[in-house]
Amino acid sequence: MAKDPFTRRNFIKTTATTTLGVTLASSTLAFNQDENKKPVRVAVIGTGNRGTALLRNLLVMDGVEIPVLCDLHMDRLANARKLCIEAGQKEPLQYAGDENAYKKLLEQEDLDAVIIATYWDSHAAIALEAMQHGIYPAVEVPIALTLDDCWDLVNTSEKTGIPCMMLENWSFRRDNLAILNMIRQGVFGEIVHCHCAHSHDCIDHWFFDKNDGHQRWPAKYLLNFNRDQYPTHSLGPVLSWMDINCGDAISEIYSVATASRGINAYFKRRFGEDHPNAKLKYKQGDIVTSTLKTRKGKTIIVNYDMQLPRPYDNRWSIQGTMGIYNEQRYALYIEETSPEYHQWEPFKPYEEKYLHEWWKEGDNNLT
Repeated sequence: MAKDPFTRRNFIKTTATTTLGVTLASSTLAFNQDENKKPVRVAVIGTGNRGTALLRNLLVMDGVEIPVLCDLHMDRLANARKLCIEAGQKEPLQYAGDENAYKKLLEQEDLDAVIIATYWDSHAAIALEAMQHGIYPAVEVPIALTLDDCWDLVNTSEKTGIPCMMLENWSFRRDNLAILNMIRQGVFGEIVHCHCAHSHDCIDHWFFDKNDGHQRWPAKYLLNFNRDQYPTHSLGPVLSWMDINCGDAISEIYSVATASRGINAYFKRRFGEDHPNAKLKYKQGDIVTSTLKTRKGKTIIVNYDMQLPRPYDNRWSIQGTMGIYNEQRYALYIEETSPEYHQWEPFKPYEEKYLHEWWKEGDNNLT
């Protein structure tokens, strides 16, 4: 049965982003605003690496209880349970056994919110189930894998009145929030174009095990699809910077991919040509470049770059009629303001000057 959406549920509206450990609202906001000040009851479904990191953040928040945990693997549950007890919480209930254990949890437990940090292909289903039981879902990226699932999430949220949030942490970085503040204050003039990327060599730790090369669960997507597998880290801040679905909308998308060479080259280099994964044919191209156009005539370039040797980089750049910001340079240029004509100047003073209120109210000790 859905609970009153105007009591403890206000928690997520003010602090959903804090589960990411980037911009925690002050403790008075972390506490729910109703007169009884009941603790916010949050379940964690999926207690692997990401779920455990989010759990650690929740455990240092005032007014939050973790009454229940859920995972397919008992060792992960045991570790999460230990963390809760060490943080002074009551021993949480544990749901496990099969892939439908979350359904029993959402049906039987009195919860306000749930963190969903499971495998990609289960995110949408669990979020839909949560909303149908009146529970706020905060969902790790990506929130869905198909267009139909996206519409199901939107329609269910509107039907139930339960908000549903995708936990895209790069949207709430200190620098990205400062850029958002500058854009909203017109510092860059009218925004025209943006470039962004997720450039992160994940072959040896996320897609495959670095010790023996065996496939981890995301590897199946490289074998079966050729697409931008992980666009949320790159696009997350950009959607706010460019008012996507808040005054503007993406109207056209064109994508091209290179051939797939990097994965096979990695296995031959690291494990030898006889390793089974060195002989597989991967559908995923090494670099995917997407060009997006909005209804108001703005453009966005997005790069997927997750399987060639390289340092991590998001390559954000936002350009308007009065200037440009470049994250790689950690610099900007503002017409009629920057001291040197057409020369980059450091971003740091602007980051301090335009520090967003969401960051200033946060707890920067969370990671």
